[in-house]
Amino acid sequence: MAAPRPAHGCGSGALLGRFGVLLQALLALCAFSTLMLKRFKEPKAERRPWRIWFYDTSKQAIGALFIHFANVFLSDLTEEDPCSLYLINFILDATLGMLLIWLGVKVVSWIVQHKKYTYLVFGEYGDPPQAAAWIGQCILYLLIMVFEKTVISLVLLIPGWTKLQQILLGYIPNPQLELVLVMLVVPFIVNAIMFWVVDSLIMRKHKQKDTLDINGSIETPRVRRTEESQVLLSPDMDFDQSESDQDTSGLHGTNQKMKQPSYQVVI
Repeated sequence: MAAPRPAHGCGSGALLGRFGVLLQALLALCAFSTLMLKRFKEPKAERRPWRIWFYDTSKQAIGALFIHFANVFLSDLTEEDPCSLYLINFILDATLGMLLIWLGVKVVSWIVQHKKYTYLVFGEYGDPPQAAAWIGQCILYLLIMVFEKTVISLVLLIPGWTKLQQILLGYIPNPQLELVLVMLVVPFIVNAIMFWVVDSLIMRKHKQKDTLDINGSIETPRVRRTEESQVLLSPDMDFDQSESDQDTSGLHGTNQKMKQPSYQVVI
């Protein structure tokens, strides 16, 4: 009788074990630090206040936590290697899922702008910022993540993923090394890119100061237009005035010449 194949990969429940939870906490800290770095890389004139930055990034944090725990739950449903199944979920989230998130943000943004729900526009919280707007946007973003995870779960029902699982992590004999790669190294690299891209999607786009966005058209305030008009028109006015002064003086000179009497000496 042939010897049984040696077990490899993560065991059942490894993702929620003490070592797995420690790796997940470290991953959250490292991934969130990329958003801090992105804020300091923004131009000073466009850099978001801390409160606005927190409102923007917390939506991503809520969505990422939902996706993460959904992947952990789905990975523990089967008797297969949970680490490799988690990695496949994660790769699909970072590729097809990223496209679905982008599409969802665009569709939701178009709907709320069409319906003129101002406080539901991603990145717009009012002046001063309102917590109600942030809560509404968090709910919308979470619905987008639910849609994305539902589609990814349906894709996983397609047969053939088991062979890919064996190809990805079957050569790693150490279960803890596999857990580190699946729960820390690969997710940190991919999450850093995803957080950076999604933050650019849902943050408020920089607008010039003293501009009013009314019904989708940008209008310059009347005060600025008046000042610019004065600056633009003043040289012409001076030029016209100087020309008129010259013309007037020329006419006066001509009249004086015409009015000067001519004397003839008669002998």
